[in-house]
Amino acid sequence: MSISAQILEIVPKNIIRAAASIKLLVLDVDGVLTDGRLYFGEEGETLKAFNIQDGLGIKMLQSADIHVGVITGRTSRPLENRVEELAISFTVQGQADKFPALEEKRLQYALELSEIGFLGDDLPDIKCIQKVGFGICVANSHIALAQLADWQTDKTGGFGAVREVADLILAAQGKLDKILSDYSL
Repeated sequence: MSISAQILEIVPKNIIRAAASIKLLVLDVDGVLTDGRLYFGEEGETLKAFNIQDGLGIKMLQSADIHVGVITGRTSRPLENRVEELAISFTVQGQADKFPALEEKRLQYALELSEIGFLGDDLPDIKCIQKVGFGICVANSHIALAQLADWQTDKTGGFGAVREVADLILAAQGKLDKILSDYSL
């Protein structure tokens, strides 16, 4: 059985349909791309840890012509470094109300809300999760998100949740096995 088949056999059909429609995946940062903890150095600098598997998942989505963007409530130089390294399509920082930024990007990319996925973890993400075609939350999300999201990852934020979503979207679109075969010996 292929990896895609293994992933899809445990996912409800309505989730597979939603994932199959995604052309843009938008991510929150703290609690999604990171574990949500902030580290402060002696000089006051903020340090964040990003998961390498999440980064590869983002690259896999990009290789399948799926845009990836970031909308976050905080502003962070470590994030700027990470999105530059991953060539993420867009980054919006310091946005307490994330939906206006999401709507602006939707129009910029000429997409329907049904073609957008949003992955979040806490209350500022609720509006986006409710409005997009595929609202997703990480395993350790606030309970309100877990009740409203279309799907909840098995992995927690900062520990592979983004990669889990990437694998699901790619499997639902019939692209995962081809991408994985590119890594085969």
